[in-house]
Amino acid sequence: MKIINKFLNNAAEILCTPHFDERGWFSRYFCQEELRELNEGKDIVQINSSFTKLTGTIRGLHFQNTPHQEDKFVRSICGKIYDVILDIREDSATYGQWHGVILDAEKMNMVYVPKGFAHGFQTLTPNCQILYLHTQYHNSEAENGFFYNSPDLGIKWPLGVTCLSNRDMGLPIFEKQIKQK
Repeated sequence: MKIINKFLNNAAEILCTPHFDERGWFSRYFCQEELRELNEGKDIVQINSSFTKLTGTIRGLHFQNTPHQEDKFVRSICGKIYDVILDIREDSATYGQWHGVILDAEKMNMVYVPKGFAHGFQTLTPNCQILYLHTQYHNSEAENGFFYNSPDLGIKWPLGVTCLSNRDMGLPIFEKQIKQK
């Protein structure tokens, strides 16, 4: 595992290097030792997976409210997605900024999403399966999010939207607050 790209004040893209032989390949999904720089002192307490059928589907932008905020690692284990993270930490130098990266099961890359970020993705292929490793337990009462197409964000989603849940359609618009000096 190798951290190949850092962005937005502590977020990162990680590349997992498979070992090939005549049988196929072997790859780690997570290694606390190799990712200590990102995850030191944090335990993975929950592992989740999602499956999305249609190309162009958007899920997110989701996060959990304090005190249930979580760090997470996100990886596509089948298919390809455009993964977006948004820094919603008002005291951060990158507050209100987003970053997108293509997560591809064949490339074997993943993204580290620190607590204080909203997260979402759009499927670029059909039948995508995503694996999430979380440092906090899910709390349905702490669920929150922002509308994927909030004007203040200007996220450039690569495809037209084919599917969006009722919950995600009803998320509030993100409005970047101007910091007082």
